[in-house]
Amino acid sequence: MKEVTTADLLQMEKVERLNLVNSCTGYKSANLIATQSLDGINNVAIFSSITHLGSDPAILGFIMRPTIVVRDTYKNIKETGYFTVNHVTASIIADAHHTSANYNPEESEFDKTNLELEFKDSLITPFVKNCPVQLYCKYVNEYHIKENGTVHIIASIEKIFYNENLAQADGWLQLDQANVVSINGLDGYCVPKLVERFEYARKGIPTTLSKSRK
Repeated sequence: MKEVTTADLLQMEKVERLNLVNSCTGYKSANLIATQSLDGINNVAIFSSITHLGSDPAILGFIMRPTIVVRDTYKNIKETGYFTVNHVTASIIADAHHTSANYNPEESEFDKTNLELEFKDSLITPFVKNCPVQLYCKYVNEYHIKENGTVHIIASIEKIFYNENLAQADGWLQLDQANVVSINGLDGYCVPKLVERFEYARKGIPTTLSKSRK
């Protein structure tokens, strides 16, 4: 196997280093975060760092790049307190990826792509239409990571919307049935497929298949 040291990374051309470091840690989630500014401008941007942090209470987190420049998503979340998380599917990956382009704050990525706005109930925060899983989230806290200037945003999950055909009897959502994608590195989009589900692992007891399989 090829070995790459810290010293090697420092000598690498920037793009090669970015690609290697971003892909070597494995597959990441692919989600569109949608927000609305106080001026009513709807923003949507792709994120690969959203992670589950706990189920009781239901909270998640994601990493925001250094805020030394204006980050529309960060600004909107801090001003309004809310955002939505929308799962990316294989059918929208080109438009989802395009949301990473650097548009001006007064420009909406919804106007620059074929992604469609969706509003639910009386909520003013937008969702991305036709995404099979959509989360309505409330800002809770943030932690500044001094090592690289990024910010870890913590949010509560206030509402969960999902296609009912994805749910198994125990509440688990089988995302591959909706062609939900993951991200390999910065720009590689993959469609994972379920291999197997297992029962809760307990010491001294052989691993068994999940009883909740359809």
